[in-house]
Amino acid sequence: MFAVAGYVAAAQAELPTVQLNAGMYLIHAEVAADMGSRMQGLMHRKSMPANAGMLFIFDEASTQCMWMKNTYVPLSVAFLDESGAILNIADMQPQTEQSHCSSGPARYALEMNQGWFAQRGIKPGTKLGGLEKLRRR
Repeated sequence: MFAVAGYVAAAQAELPTVQLNAGMYLIHAEVAADMGSRMQGLMHRKSMPANAGMLFIFDEASTQCMWMKNTYVPLSVAFLDESGAILNIADMQPQTEQSHCSSGPARYALEMNQGWFAQRGIKPGTKLGGLEKLRRR
């Protein structure tokens, strides 16, 4: 059990990061860009810093769905289109397998602590900055 927990922590620590912004709000996001890191997501974590999150990058824009299996932190997920505009935001409860899906073709999903978007008045239509850094890699 300890070896698995250590592996999970090590694997998560190795993810690249990107700084994004929603207007004046800065976001420090870990980047989950391959199948393995997207499947792992934020599983098994007990907390997340206030302005930190995880950005999921999908291979193509399509309907994307997220769930909270083995995830202990309540999260809000914003689904983003190819240009970085928020399509919809969903609040997700810990340790559930309920699917939360994008309202249209999403290329990205950004998970933040639950309520982060609402507390800052960030709504569908808001465009996130910083995604262009990912396209240059």
